[in-house]
Amino acid sequence: MLRVAELVRHAMSELLTRSDINDPALVGKVITVPDVRMSPDLKLATVYVMPLGGENITEVLAALDRHRKLLRGEIARRVNLRFAPDVRFKADPGFEYSGQIDALLASPKVKQDLETKDSDEAGADAEGRGE
Repeated sequence: MLRVAELVRHAMSELLTRSDINDPALVGKVITVPDVRMSPDLKLATVYVMPLGGENITEVLAALDRHRKLLRGEIARRVNLRFAPDVRFKADPGFEYSGQIDALLASPKVKQDLETKDSDEAGADAEGRGE
């Protein structure tokens, strides 16, 4: 499943990079395909996408859904499988999650803990050198 998912991800990335899809919502946009998940029977591929900066994600998803048949055919042509997997598109939640982690790390309480830890380590280093 993982190998097929990676092959589908590469095929989708190549299709989006080469701009084989003529749609105003996709023209001139850089779209990242960070992950593809396959169903156990390899008949369904869930493609996670994110446009650069996360702008207009609903328009991008709608455009990809409009061209689903074309994309499925191109993936089937590029990835040698017994059945062409049905393709569905979702926004990648990883970028939102990383933004939440960044916000947590930037919070005052975490900064205070990091400063306390750094000063404790500096004191331990000085003791270890005999200062």
